[in-house]
Amino acid sequence: MLKRLSLVFILVTLSGVLLSSCFLKVPVEPPPLGMVVVPAGKFIRGSDRVDEHQQGNELGTLKPWYLDEHPQHELHLPLFYIDRYEVTNSEYKQFIDETQARPPVYFFGRGIPTGRDHFPVTDVNWHQALRYCEWRGKRLPSEAEWEKAARGTDGREFPWGSDYDNKKLNAGDSGFGDIVQVGSFPEGESSYGAFDLSGNVWEWTADWYQAYPGGDYKTDLFGEKQKVFRGGGWGGVGDYLLSLFFCGAFRSSLAP
Repeated sequence: MLKRLSLVFILVTLSGVLLSSCFLKVPVEPPPLGMVVVPAGKFIRGSDRVDEHQQGNELGTLKPWYLDEHPQHELHLPLFYIDRYEVTNSEYKQFIDETQARPPVYFFGRGIPTGRDHFPVTDVNWHQALRYCEWRGKRLPSEAEWEKAARGTDGREFPWGSDYDNKKLNAGDSGFGDIVQVGSFPEGESSYGAFDLSGNVWEWTADWYQAYPGGDYKTDLFGEKQKVFRGGGWGGVGDYLLSLFFCGAFRSSLAP
């Protein structure tokens, strides 16, 4: 699971740029090539779900279910853009060729495996993701921005709605047994038109793993120790097949 990390990036929009008394209004229309717009406004962040039957304990999962998603709350975000698709091997190869950055381990001889150009890049740590973003003139999304892009404004569980459907994402029970090309699940796109925010590969965010405002769950992992990644990966056996790992509110973290 932890090796199936990919990247999703956003381009920041500013309310205005002041230069020699000139005022540049942004955003511009249409959105930048390959990106979708997430309008300014409030959205429902986190959840108040409770593991009433202690299933997490029974299954031996690494952390209590749902507690780090508490409390559910409204949050206002300014307009931003987010990439429509996960970053592909082909896009990442352009970066390593131009910057001489270290390639992912499966890029044998710095080359993309045959037939995998349009598959999402994986085995990329947080620092490498950050450098790629800067090279593209973008940045990693905040955790809140990622969640709004995935869930919309109505607090839905998944990008497409409230019910899990293994036909709308690439998960362990979807039958593929591997990652797939980006954009393979048009029925699973978010309300803003972003693909694969549930399933296929996990995605880094910019933020450290911290408690939400007002949250009472405590863990030694909170602080500037681990970065949050989101979205759920294709693989998994046993517990990792559970639909909760693909929910828009689910949080996971790893040292950068």
